[in-house]
Parts: sequence; structure tokens; C-alpha cells
Amino acid sequence: MSQISVQGLSKSFVKNSELINAVENVNFEVEDGEFVCLLGPSGCGKTTILRIIAGLEKPTTGKVLLDKKEINKAGADRGLVFQDFALFPWRTVSKNIEFPLELKKIPKKDREEISKKYIDLFGLEGFENAYPSELSGGMKQRVALARALAAKPKILLMDEPFGSLDAQTRNNMQKELQNIWIKEKKTVLFVTHSVDEAVYLADRIILLSARPAKVRKIYEVTCTRPRIRTSPECSAIRATILSEMESIK
Repeated sequence: MSQISVQGLSKSFVKNSELINAVENVNFEVEDGEFVCLLGPSGCGKTTILRIIAGLEKPTTGKVLLDKKEINKAGADRGLVFQDFALFPWRTVSKNIEFPLELKKIPKKDREEISKKYIDLFGLEGFENAYPSELSGGMKQRVALARALAAKPKILLMDEPFGSLDAQTRNNMQKELQNIWIKEKKTVLFVTHSVDEAVYLADRIILLSARPAKVRKIYEVTCTRPRIRTSPECSAIRATILSEMESIK
């Protein structure tokens, strides 16, 4: 079981002597094995919510539960994938993937077997000994995803991981992530401001208001997987959400 429960979450902070209300009374749940997208305009507070769930920030009020236990700090039970890849430039592809396994004191032979599994899964064969500087943006993000999954977290938290990629690479990465999620059934909370990305990936989409972030609407995405972006079902839900977002101010 890997369930997130966000209860009455609010976050305020002071910037340049001004009180900023970033998040206000947010409530939602992510069920075991579910892929949920947090969708909203840029700067609305999506990343703040994700960072609180990751244990990197403290809420002003409210709480987050993981499997009914309150989150108070970062932990290996939550895997993080960011837009900037966060790879170690001095480590090869295989050694980057093995890093969290080293922290867990997993034996070298087992680390290598796990690393190979995810190298094969993400189509990184032949690049095991390459360094990040030798990889394209899409390949770097594959390594970051492989590293996060290799650590076997309960929850995968993703903060606009494909935001820095070109359109074609981004579409390809979304397709790869969807296929891997279908195989792994990992519980995922994915932050994006792209309606197309959210509809393509998510079981449910939590639409947030402009700052301070509040839950505006929650959409069930029932399009058949693997998804076809131009299918009538996906096009209809995308049009509905776009119409709602036009009224966000």
C-alpha cells in the first residue's frame, strides 16, 4: 500500500518583507498504484505542495500522511525526479543509477543487477559507462527516472520533469513513462502546467487555482491505455479542462 493523504495543507512565507500565501487549505488523496497530476498555472504553488510531500518543506498548517503516517522529513520512501535531472557529473550512467542503492548498503552484485534491469527498461544499453555530459537531455532524464525507480520508493514525486526538453523529446518521454508505469504500477504524483501532458499521463487530474493554490476541480481521466493523444475521449477531457483554465485568474 502506498497512499498519500493531503489534509488541510496551507503554506505561507515572507519574501522581501511581504507575506506570501502560496497554498491554502488543500485536500486530496493519491491511491495506491494511481497516477495523479497536479495541474495549474505557473507559479500557483504546485511545486510547493510537492516539496512538502517530499519532506523538503514544512507546512504552515495541515499535514501530509503516507500510509497513515505523518510526513515530517525527507525519506527514501519517496523518489524525486526534477526538471534539472540532478545527475552526478562525475558518475557514469550505471553509477548514477546505483547511487541510492549504495546509500542503502545493497551489495555490489545486487546493485549491478538492479542497475542493468533499469538500463534495459529505459533503453540505455550501450551507455552504461557514459557520463551525463555525453548524453542528450532526454537520455539524462531517462537516467534520472531509472535512478528514482531503482531505489524502490513507495511514491514517485515528479516536478515538471520534461519541462526543459524539446517538444518531440518530451512527447517521447511521456510515452516511455506511460509504458513503464503500466508495467510497474508505481504510485505517482506528477506536477505539470501542460494540460496535454496531464491528460496523456494521469488517472486523475487535480486542477489548482492561481496562487494561493486551492483545489479547483478534480477530473477522472478514463481514456484507454496506452493513450492516443488525438482520440475523441482524450480530446474531450482536454477541451473541458482548457475551458476551465481560461477562467482561472
